Amino acid sequence: MFEGFERERIATSETEIELVRGGAGPPVWLLHGYPQTHAMWDRVASILADDFTVVAADLRGYGDSSKPEGDTEHARYSKRAMAADQVEVMRHFGFESFAVVGHDRGGRVGHRIALDHPEKITKLAALDIVPTRHVFETVGKDLATVYYHWFFLIQPFDLPERLIGGDPSYFLHQALGRYGADLSIFAPEALAHYERCFADPATIHASCEDYRAAASIDLVHDEADRNRKLQCPLFLLWGARAAMHGLYDISEVWRGYAHDVRGKPLDTGHYLAEERPEETERELAAFLSG
Repeated sequence: MFEGFERERIATSETEIELVRGGAGPPVWLLHGYPQTHAMWDRVASILADDFTVVAADLRGYGDSSKPEGDTEHARYSKRAMAADQVEVMRHFGFESFAVVGHDRGGRVGHRIALDHPEKITKLAALDIVPTRHVFETVGKDLATVYYHWFFLIQPFDLPERLIGGDPSYFLHQALGRYGADLSIFAPEALAHYERCFADPATIHASCEDYRAAASIDLVHDEADRNRKLQCPLFLLWGARAAMHGLYDISEVWRGYAHDVRGKPLDTGHYLAEERPEETERELAAFLSG
């Protein structure tokens, strides 16, 4: 995977972040979602690298990045802490401003980077999400049924860790195959990477902490920013066969959180970058270049 890219591990003030870097041009930072790793971007990153310096990183707690123990406030897995990691890494490479493309959890981290470090973000693309605060404020039966893992993973330590740990591969495959696609969309090398990383008990714990943070300290931070909108241009892509499309008017929701909102659905499930990599790349490149 990531032919022509360099693999690096960068120490931040709190963690070590595993990443790949390649290409030349304006910097674009790619952030993955649950239960994946930077490997999800392989097919998109290789095309974007023709025109951009592309960095695809594992969020703290995921992939081969560091996995701090959880804390009682879940602060170590707040989106604020995850965002700070990525800003430090970009500073390490000399990038004082950059574009962010985030899928799923990575989109939530990108949203927080744009709020906490608005001077750093030139553009933000968020794939197949609405803001965390909006989800919790509007949750009903349909969302709770489809996105049951939001409420399972936030249960106190160590209930979800033990249950997932009984058969991590089964849980991973169920999660990957649940949202409008099947496992055939994933490149074998990427799927093997997900399986290896998710089999680590530390990853299982860290990913639970990510969701616990989303239901606690992240909401405190989001509430403090209730009256702030993103200043950077925001581009939305989502799957027309994914759950969010049926549950929300995604562009309209985000207009309550950002001044400059544009976007469209693609004929995919939740995992746009792996189901339709060329189309996803074209849409992203047009936004990033515009």
